[in-house]
Amino acid sequence: MENEIRIAGELFRHVSVEKAQFYRLIMESFAAAKRQFRLHLRPDEVQLEAQWPGPPPALEEIQLALSQLAEWGNLESQPDTARVSSIEDFYRARFLYRLSVGGEAVEAALTTFAQALQRRGELQTVALEDIFNRLEALLALAGEPVPDAAKVHEVLRDLVRVFEGLADNAQAFMAGVARTIELQQADVKAVLAYKQRLIGYLERFIGDLVGRSGAIAQRISALAPRIEPLLWQAANRETRDAAPGDMHEQVDALQQRLDSWRERWRGLRLWFVSDGHIQAQSELLRSKARAAIPQLLAAVAALNERRSGRSDRSADFRVLARWFADAESDAGAHRLWRAAFALNPARHLSLLSAAEDVPASTPWAEAPAVAIHPRLRERGEIAPRGPVPHVRDRAQGRALLARQIAAERAQVEAARALLATGTTTRLSQLGRLDAHAFHLFLALLGEALAAQASPDQAVTRQTADGLLQIRLEPLSAGSHAQIETELGVFAGRDHLITITPVLTS
Repeated sequence: MENEIRIAGELFRHVSVEKAQFYRLIMESFAAAKRQFRLHLRPDEVQLEAQWPGPPPALEEIQLALSQLAEWGNLESQPDTARVSSIEDFYRARFLYRLSVGGEAVEAALTTFAQALQRRGELQTVALEDIFNRLEALLALAGEPVPDAAKVHEVLRDLVRVFEGLADNAQAFMAGVARTIELQQADVKAVLAYKQRLIGYLERFIGDLVGRSGAIAQRISALAPRIEPLLWQAANRETRDAAPGDMHEQVDALQQRLDSWRERWRGLRLWFVSDGHIQAQSELLRSKARAAIPQLLAAVAALNERRSGRSDRSADFRVLARWFADAESDAGAHRLWRAAFALNPARHLSLLSAAEDVPASTPWAEAPAVAIHPRLRERGEIAPRGPVPHVRDRAQGRALLARQIAAERAQVEAARALLATGTTTRLSQLGRLDAHAFHLFLALLGEALAAQASPDQAVTRQTADGLLQIRLEPLSAGSHAQIETELGVFAGRDHLITITPVLTS
């Protein structure tokens, strides 16, 4: 493993050395020769055919570079005896060069890498029509008594190839649409022209996607109960090309190819048909394409704001960052910080402490606490926006509220006077209680029962307000007490109850 990693590292050395561009031009000439089905190149042919940015380099320099690439493993060399016309030519070092297996793999990887970087996401309306036509053909084959395996395999391969192109380009579009609409530094005329082209492009694709997706989803649903035999035919036809092996290996090869076709079909189906909680990818693509239009309009609006002279917050922050970088000392940076973000004392904003007068130069950390209205903390303002409300006369409401409080207080005092006598009484002897006295009795009884560890335990408890003390002592289990009230009859085990007022200083 270590040896393979070292060899792979040597194959990629020519892209990171000092003369990387020179080596890349030589390797690109060999890749072009490979595409033209040429087996070898001589140094003078490389000098003639490579795409040099200026005058071609000397032949000796090219020969040294070819020797180095052969040493790294990107090229293979063999003696060139075709041009030997004398003994001196025979003893002179002449070589033919060709791409090695590793060098060819590196070129393919670098080409794919460059294409991926330069690739732009596209919305392919033609691919939707091709997918629809392939599904129509597949549906026709599924209706035949004995489908032709070769035709089924061909249609499925075309369908997968077209669908993969559509999915890859759609994913690239969804990932790069935000970067495509980066118009912050563009020319105004170019922005407007691009806006019209992009909106028209998106409208055409969305219209075609809406029109085609429903028909494609119908064809997929119609094929759902009949697709398994077709997938098996395609997998079985591919298994004929599998490497020879025993029966178990042949069965495994068939199962692997069948699983692969099932996975591709499921991906195609989920692209156009929603499955439970999984939303169809075509719907996501449509929503993403629609969202690109507001993004474009927002970018145009930002451009118009800059043209009209309005402030650009991002530009302001960049200028401020340069000011901080140019500050001569930490003290100067702190002064800039306070001035830029208004961090100077602001006790003139009607938040002065009522306890004492505090100079405006007093830091917040050293000043006394200031009571801030909750509305100011929650909403950033004390008074609500809008006109000032009219002053209302609440004298009548206050008088009514005072009368109600006085009446309730009198009722509570009467109930306390009735129950809090300080004498021990059986519950069965309390007699009839009015509503206020009964509510007080229930509150006292509840506090006493909450303190009991067992039903036969006597407890003494002081109320939460500290005004009354209640002692509750249960009688025999067979005893019974009944209290009549305006709200009904309260009954249960009889107790001895003592309610005593607590003297307060």
